[in-house]
Amino acid sequence: MNRIGLLEDHERMAQLIRQAMAAVGIEVDVYGRIDHAADGFARIPYAALVIDRGLPDGDGLDLVRKLRAKGVLAPCLMLTALDALHDRVAGLEAGADDYLPKPFSMEELVARVRALMRRPPQLQNPVSVYLGLQVLPESSCMRNGDDSVSLAPSELQLMLSLVRAGGQPVRRTALEMAAWGVGDAVTPNALDVALHRLRRKLLAIDSAIEIANVRAYGFALQEVPDAV
Repeated sequence: MNRIGLLEDHERMAQLIRQAMAAVGIEVDVYGRIDHAADGFARIPYAALVIDRGLPDGDGLDLVRKLRAKGVLAPCLMLTALDALHDRVAGLEAGADDYLPKPFSMEELVARVRALMRRPPQLQNPVSVYLGLQVLPESSCMRNGDDSVSLAPSELQLMLSLVRAGGQPVRRTALEMAAWGVGDAVTPNALDVALHRLRRKLLAIDSAIEIANVRAYGFALQEVPDAV
């Protein structure tokens, strides 16, 4: 997933970071408040997080602690005007993976983010499996036995969310955020169209799993009745 989450309240700085990341093919979802970021970072499986420490509504370091306590393992880069050794140590001990003091060059920021994106989250299996169905992020495909089919970026994120839920329903809004983030304009039926394509791809690889509609909630993976 070439999408990162950015918590930065300074609009001009956020725009510069977004432009620098876009130049190397990385999409950025920007959050200006800690409470908004806490919700988005917990819902969307970002490849990395970039969090400013000094925010009007609190310290970004407190957010990192809460995310780690909730099991959010995405690698995290802290941005801060504080450069004292004890501040860097505090950031790392709170769960941050890297620390970049201000002012910084965009080239260095991009390089550090790309390095974090190459580092798999701790204890996270890069291959997600449910009832024999494998979703492989690095090759952007899903596999059933010897059969495999490629997945578009949004389809990959949808399948990862569904497989990692282990058969439990996933809210429609959570799936939309996982597939397209918070910055992209999404048509009302975009999710339905993507799920229709995924259902056809599951049939193409003879999977015994289907994507079921959970009324008034969202969607979940379940075994095809005839295959049980």
